[in-house]
Amino acid sequence: MKKLFLLSLLSLLAACVSREGLSPESTKPPTGNPASSLIVEEFADLQCPACKGAHLTLVKPILEKYGQSIRYEFRHFPIRSIHAFAQEAAEAAECSKDQDKFWQFHDALYTEEVKDGQEHNNNLNRDLFIKLARQVGMNSNEFVKCYDGKKYAKTVEDNVKAAQAAGVDSTPTSFINGQEMQGAQPYLVFKNAIEGLLNQ
Repeated sequence: MKKLFLLSLLSLLAACVSREGLSPESTKPPTGNPASSLIVEEFADLQCPACKGAHLTLVKPILEKYGQSIRYEFRHFPIRSIHAFAQEAAEAAECSKDQDKFWQFHDALYTEEVKDGQEHNNNLNRDLFIKLARQVGMNSNEFVKCYDGKKYAKTVEDNVKAAQAAGVDSTPTSFINGQEMQGAQPYLVFKNAIEGLLNQ
């Protein structure tokens, strides 16, 4: 029931801000098998070291093993009280989806954030976002129009509201067909949950 409520709320809140002259609206693609009924949703903060760690040690291995069997969806939950740049990073990441570069930008952001081992060093900023946009092959002019125009501010806020409605209060938090997995759980916990659902 919690899963159904979350999906319904996300559908209601998934409105984007349309602004004249900006790149067309688009939806970032899921990773894995888009047609799968086994849905893994992650709420994460792009300034969160634990999220970066979970992405490397949990999400990527799970996708490598079960990528043909699951649909993986990424949702934003910037914890602005402790991560001052997470909101802007989330908006920048959303802009990257307009040019089909969401996952490349997502990975590049995580890599840059933890490169020097410091969490609060002001490195997540507009200049970096533009640099990464170019690095992953985006049209930087279109990216800047989207980012400076705050095109996806409401989208990120809607993700936050959906997370709060589902009881999420920390990152990373994942749901496997409605089963909540809080924190960077061990790989075997996710593996057992997914295989249990696949074998039903």
